[in-house]
Amino acid sequence: MNDPYELLLLENQLCFPTYAAANKIIRRYQPLLKDLDLTYTQYLVMMVLWERKTVREKDLVACLYLKANTLAPLLKKLTAKGYLAIVRDPTDKRNIIISLTDAGDRLKERAVHVPKTLAEEPWFTDEEAQIYRKLLYKILNDGKE
Repeated sequence: MNDPYELLLLENQLCFPTYAAANKIIRRYQPLLKDLDLTYTQYLVMMVLWERKTVREKDLVACLYLKANTLAPLLKKLTAKGYLAIVRDPTDKRNIIISLTDAGDRLKERAVHVPKTLAEEPWFTDEEAQIYRKLLYKILNDGKE
């Protein structure tokens, strides 16, 4: 590398296409989630609850790679919509327990088409998608697989 500024070129960045691709993917979700009255981040929370039914707030924070102060308003909105119930852990008042309500569970049926619709996008073959997912999680887990 002869040019000391070559590393500053946008085309040489890993972060930029990652950021731009994430934005493109999230924009593709928006019309599908609008029908469910969910934001993308609310959808992520709901997917965890559809899988686990009940989760501690700190586990949800870790699972979604979010900060607690980012998660709090999302939980408040999802609770107001009737999809979640939030209580303090009776054995440790510092812990918050989040549970899926019946209404939240029913929303799952309306949401099942979302991943199917996105899977039809021509971005990747199934094999490429698995490789891409694995590489992204490697970044999220600081190089550990």
